[in-house]
Amino acid sequence: MALTGDDNYFEDFQPGQVFRHARGKTMCEQDNVGITLQVLNTADAHFDEHRMAQNAMGRDGWNRRLQFGGVTIAMVIGLTMEDTGENAVAELGLDRIRLKAPVFHGDTLYAYTEVLGVEDADRDDAGIVNFRHWGVNQDDAVVFEGERRVLIKRKSHFLNDGPDP
Repeated sequence: MALTGDDNYFEDFQPGQVFRHARGKTMCEQDNVGITLQVLNTADAHFDEHRMAQNAMGRDGWNRRLQFGGVTIAMVIGLTMEDTGENAVAELGLDRIRLKAPVFHGDTLYAYTEVLGVEDADRDDAGIVNFRHWGVNQDDAVVFEGERRVLIKRKSHFLNDGPDP
């Protein structure tokens, strides 16, 4: 049995399904600074509060530090995993990634998913699901959009101790 339920196997996904995922995540300085330093992104917009306060940057004139876009992507995809990744065998790809609005320390992100399609794989125990994910902040502004292909276990092979005879 899956940890979060028995309704997130390949057979359970139908094109057109839309999920609002249960959890949100308030972005904090730790989320931004640790990973941003690890990937050697040294842009002042992520680290220098003083400089950001002095310079109104961006189209909306924001003047505070930004979350690194890679962190935004990871958090939104992570928020979807309980419903879309618990029975994943392999992540096959991310595509059409768009960061649509800035994310700041203190913003809370929420995630949504639409099932774009399902297809058989070249193996009996799993199939491919194509998802569109998007993340919004506490003001319902879309901050992230992207598509993901995942190889997901078939219920018939994993839930009842193997395939039906």
